[in-house]
Amino acid sequence: MLTALSIRDVVLIEALDLRFEGGLGVLTGETGAGKSILLDSLGLALGARGDSGLVRHGAAQAAVTASFDVEGSAAIAALVADAGLEIEPGEPLIVRRIVKADGGSRAFVNDQPVSAGLLRELGQHLVEVHGQHDDRGLLNPRGHRALLDSFGNIDTAALADAHRHWREAVAALQTARETQEAAARDRDWLEHAVQELTALAPEPGEEEQLAERRATMQRGERVAGEMQAIAELLDGSDGALARLRQAARILERVGDAHERLAEALSAIDRAIGEAAGAQDEIDAAAEALAFDPAALEADEARLFELRGLARKHRVMPDELASLASELAGRLALIDHGEAGLATLEARVGKTRVAYEAAARAVSHAREDAATRLDEAVAGELAPLKLDSARFRTVVVSLEPEQWSGAGADRVEFEVSTNPGAPFAPLTKIASGGELSRFILALKVALAEEGGARTMVFDEIDRGVGGAVASAIGERLARLARAKQVLVVTHSPQVAARGGRHFRIAKSHDGTVTRTGVTPLDTDARREEIARMLSGAEVTPEARAQAERLLAA
Repeated sequence: MLTALSIRDVVLIEALDLRFEGGLGVLTGETGAGKSILLDSLGLALGARGDSGLVRHGAAQAAVTASFDVEGSAAIAALVADAGLEIEPGEPLIVRRIVKADGGSRAFVNDQPVSAGLLRELGQHLVEVHGQHDDRGLLNPRGHRALLDSFGNIDTAALADAHRHWREAVAALQTARETQEAAARDRDWLEHAVQELTALAPEPGEEEQLAERRATMQRGERVAGEMQAIAELLDGSDGALARLRQAARILERVGDAHERLAEALSAIDRAIGEAAGAQDEIDAAAEALAFDPAALEADEARLFELRGLARKHRVMPDELASLASELAGRLALIDHGEAGLATLEARVGKTRVAYEAAARAVSHAREDAATRLDEAVAGELAPLKLDSARFRTVVVSLEPEQWSGAGADRVEFEVSTNPGAPFAPLTKIASGGELSRFILALKVALAEEGGARTMVFDEIDRGVGGAVASAIGERLARLARAKQVLVVTHSPQVAARGGRHFRIAKSHDGTVTRTGVTPLDTDARREEIARMLSGAEVTPEARAQAERLLAA
């Protein structure tokens, strides 16, 4: 809901701050007072084209700020979140637009810079403006189906689920077919590759093991002579261990000659143990480094085969085993794919039948709702001086390629404004007044399903008066029970219905012409309605009639 509007330096408006409430608000004023400037300013804040011609003469820039209460609006919350804006819960949505005299413009949402495109998106959910050049809201056929569903309380959740299941089945079948077709084209290559991989029988981690074993044998080949020399020095017939053991035997015989000889014998025993341990380690190393030319040649050949086949298939050697399983699976799919395709085709058929059944049920519900909506709108036309007009809701079956989660129908509102004239879309109505009254009739009949929370009607009563104007006022008031409605009007009957009344007037101080807007109290409101009734000179009779209109 629009709660405030602040305008600075827009055409004839120098500075203006307005507060708005819910219900029906009316704006009146003499022709040329500047009512269109007010609507242009609101449009600017909602993303309309920023024309430098809107900047007041002599000013550097024009600025418009509009504040909205958007609590509970999921659509606005989603747009704000998608744009990455930060707005605290319960905080008003404040849109601001600045247009410079040189033509540049900037846009803000809660003081965060945004694009004019985002303002337009937000504006579609914030305000509906209906007038002579209206091209949004009910005039957009893309929204007619959702409006009819809301009017008829038609639940399309099950239909959306059925459509999703059907499309998932179609996608799975398409993928399986493409996979099988690709596999069939490569059958000869697949058979050769699987045979080659099966013959090689690669194992995960095998390449690393082979490379490590080959490196170990190569090291053993390099140090074989040194290892043999070490063995002779330690454990040969004249090696260190033999000499140590000989010394120990001699010390055992003469050890009682002096106490230090016993300590020497202990040291030699320890040396023998250490040397024996070293010999064991050397023997183990020699065994690990044992060089077998035949084994080395076999490992190198295997390693060459693994790496060569990995290069051929552009994978790592460790991936050859999984590649073999994958290619074997693709080959098996060719042989057994027909059975799998048959299963998927059956699933597609089953889910399509389920979708078509759900779509038919929704289509029947839409046709019933369309009949009731047509009757409801027809009941609103005559009082609005549209008694020669006819309205119908067209529900047309779509081609299968156009089916969606919303159903298999296209819905459009059409009208015929004169007897014998063909039906045409709402946008083909030539008269701005007729268009606005048709939209009013539709809005009332739809019981306010969908649309923005704030609606603006621009001169909806153009060219009508008396009972028709009263009917328009009564319907606007009814509409305002559920939404905020602002109407620019020349009709006293409509103005009298308003909960709040604003007068737009032009003033001139001899140098500068300005447009201002004044909220009216009860007395001023009666005087304004009397002026609308009588013209330039307000008569006592006009005041009395204004009083009667307000009282009614």
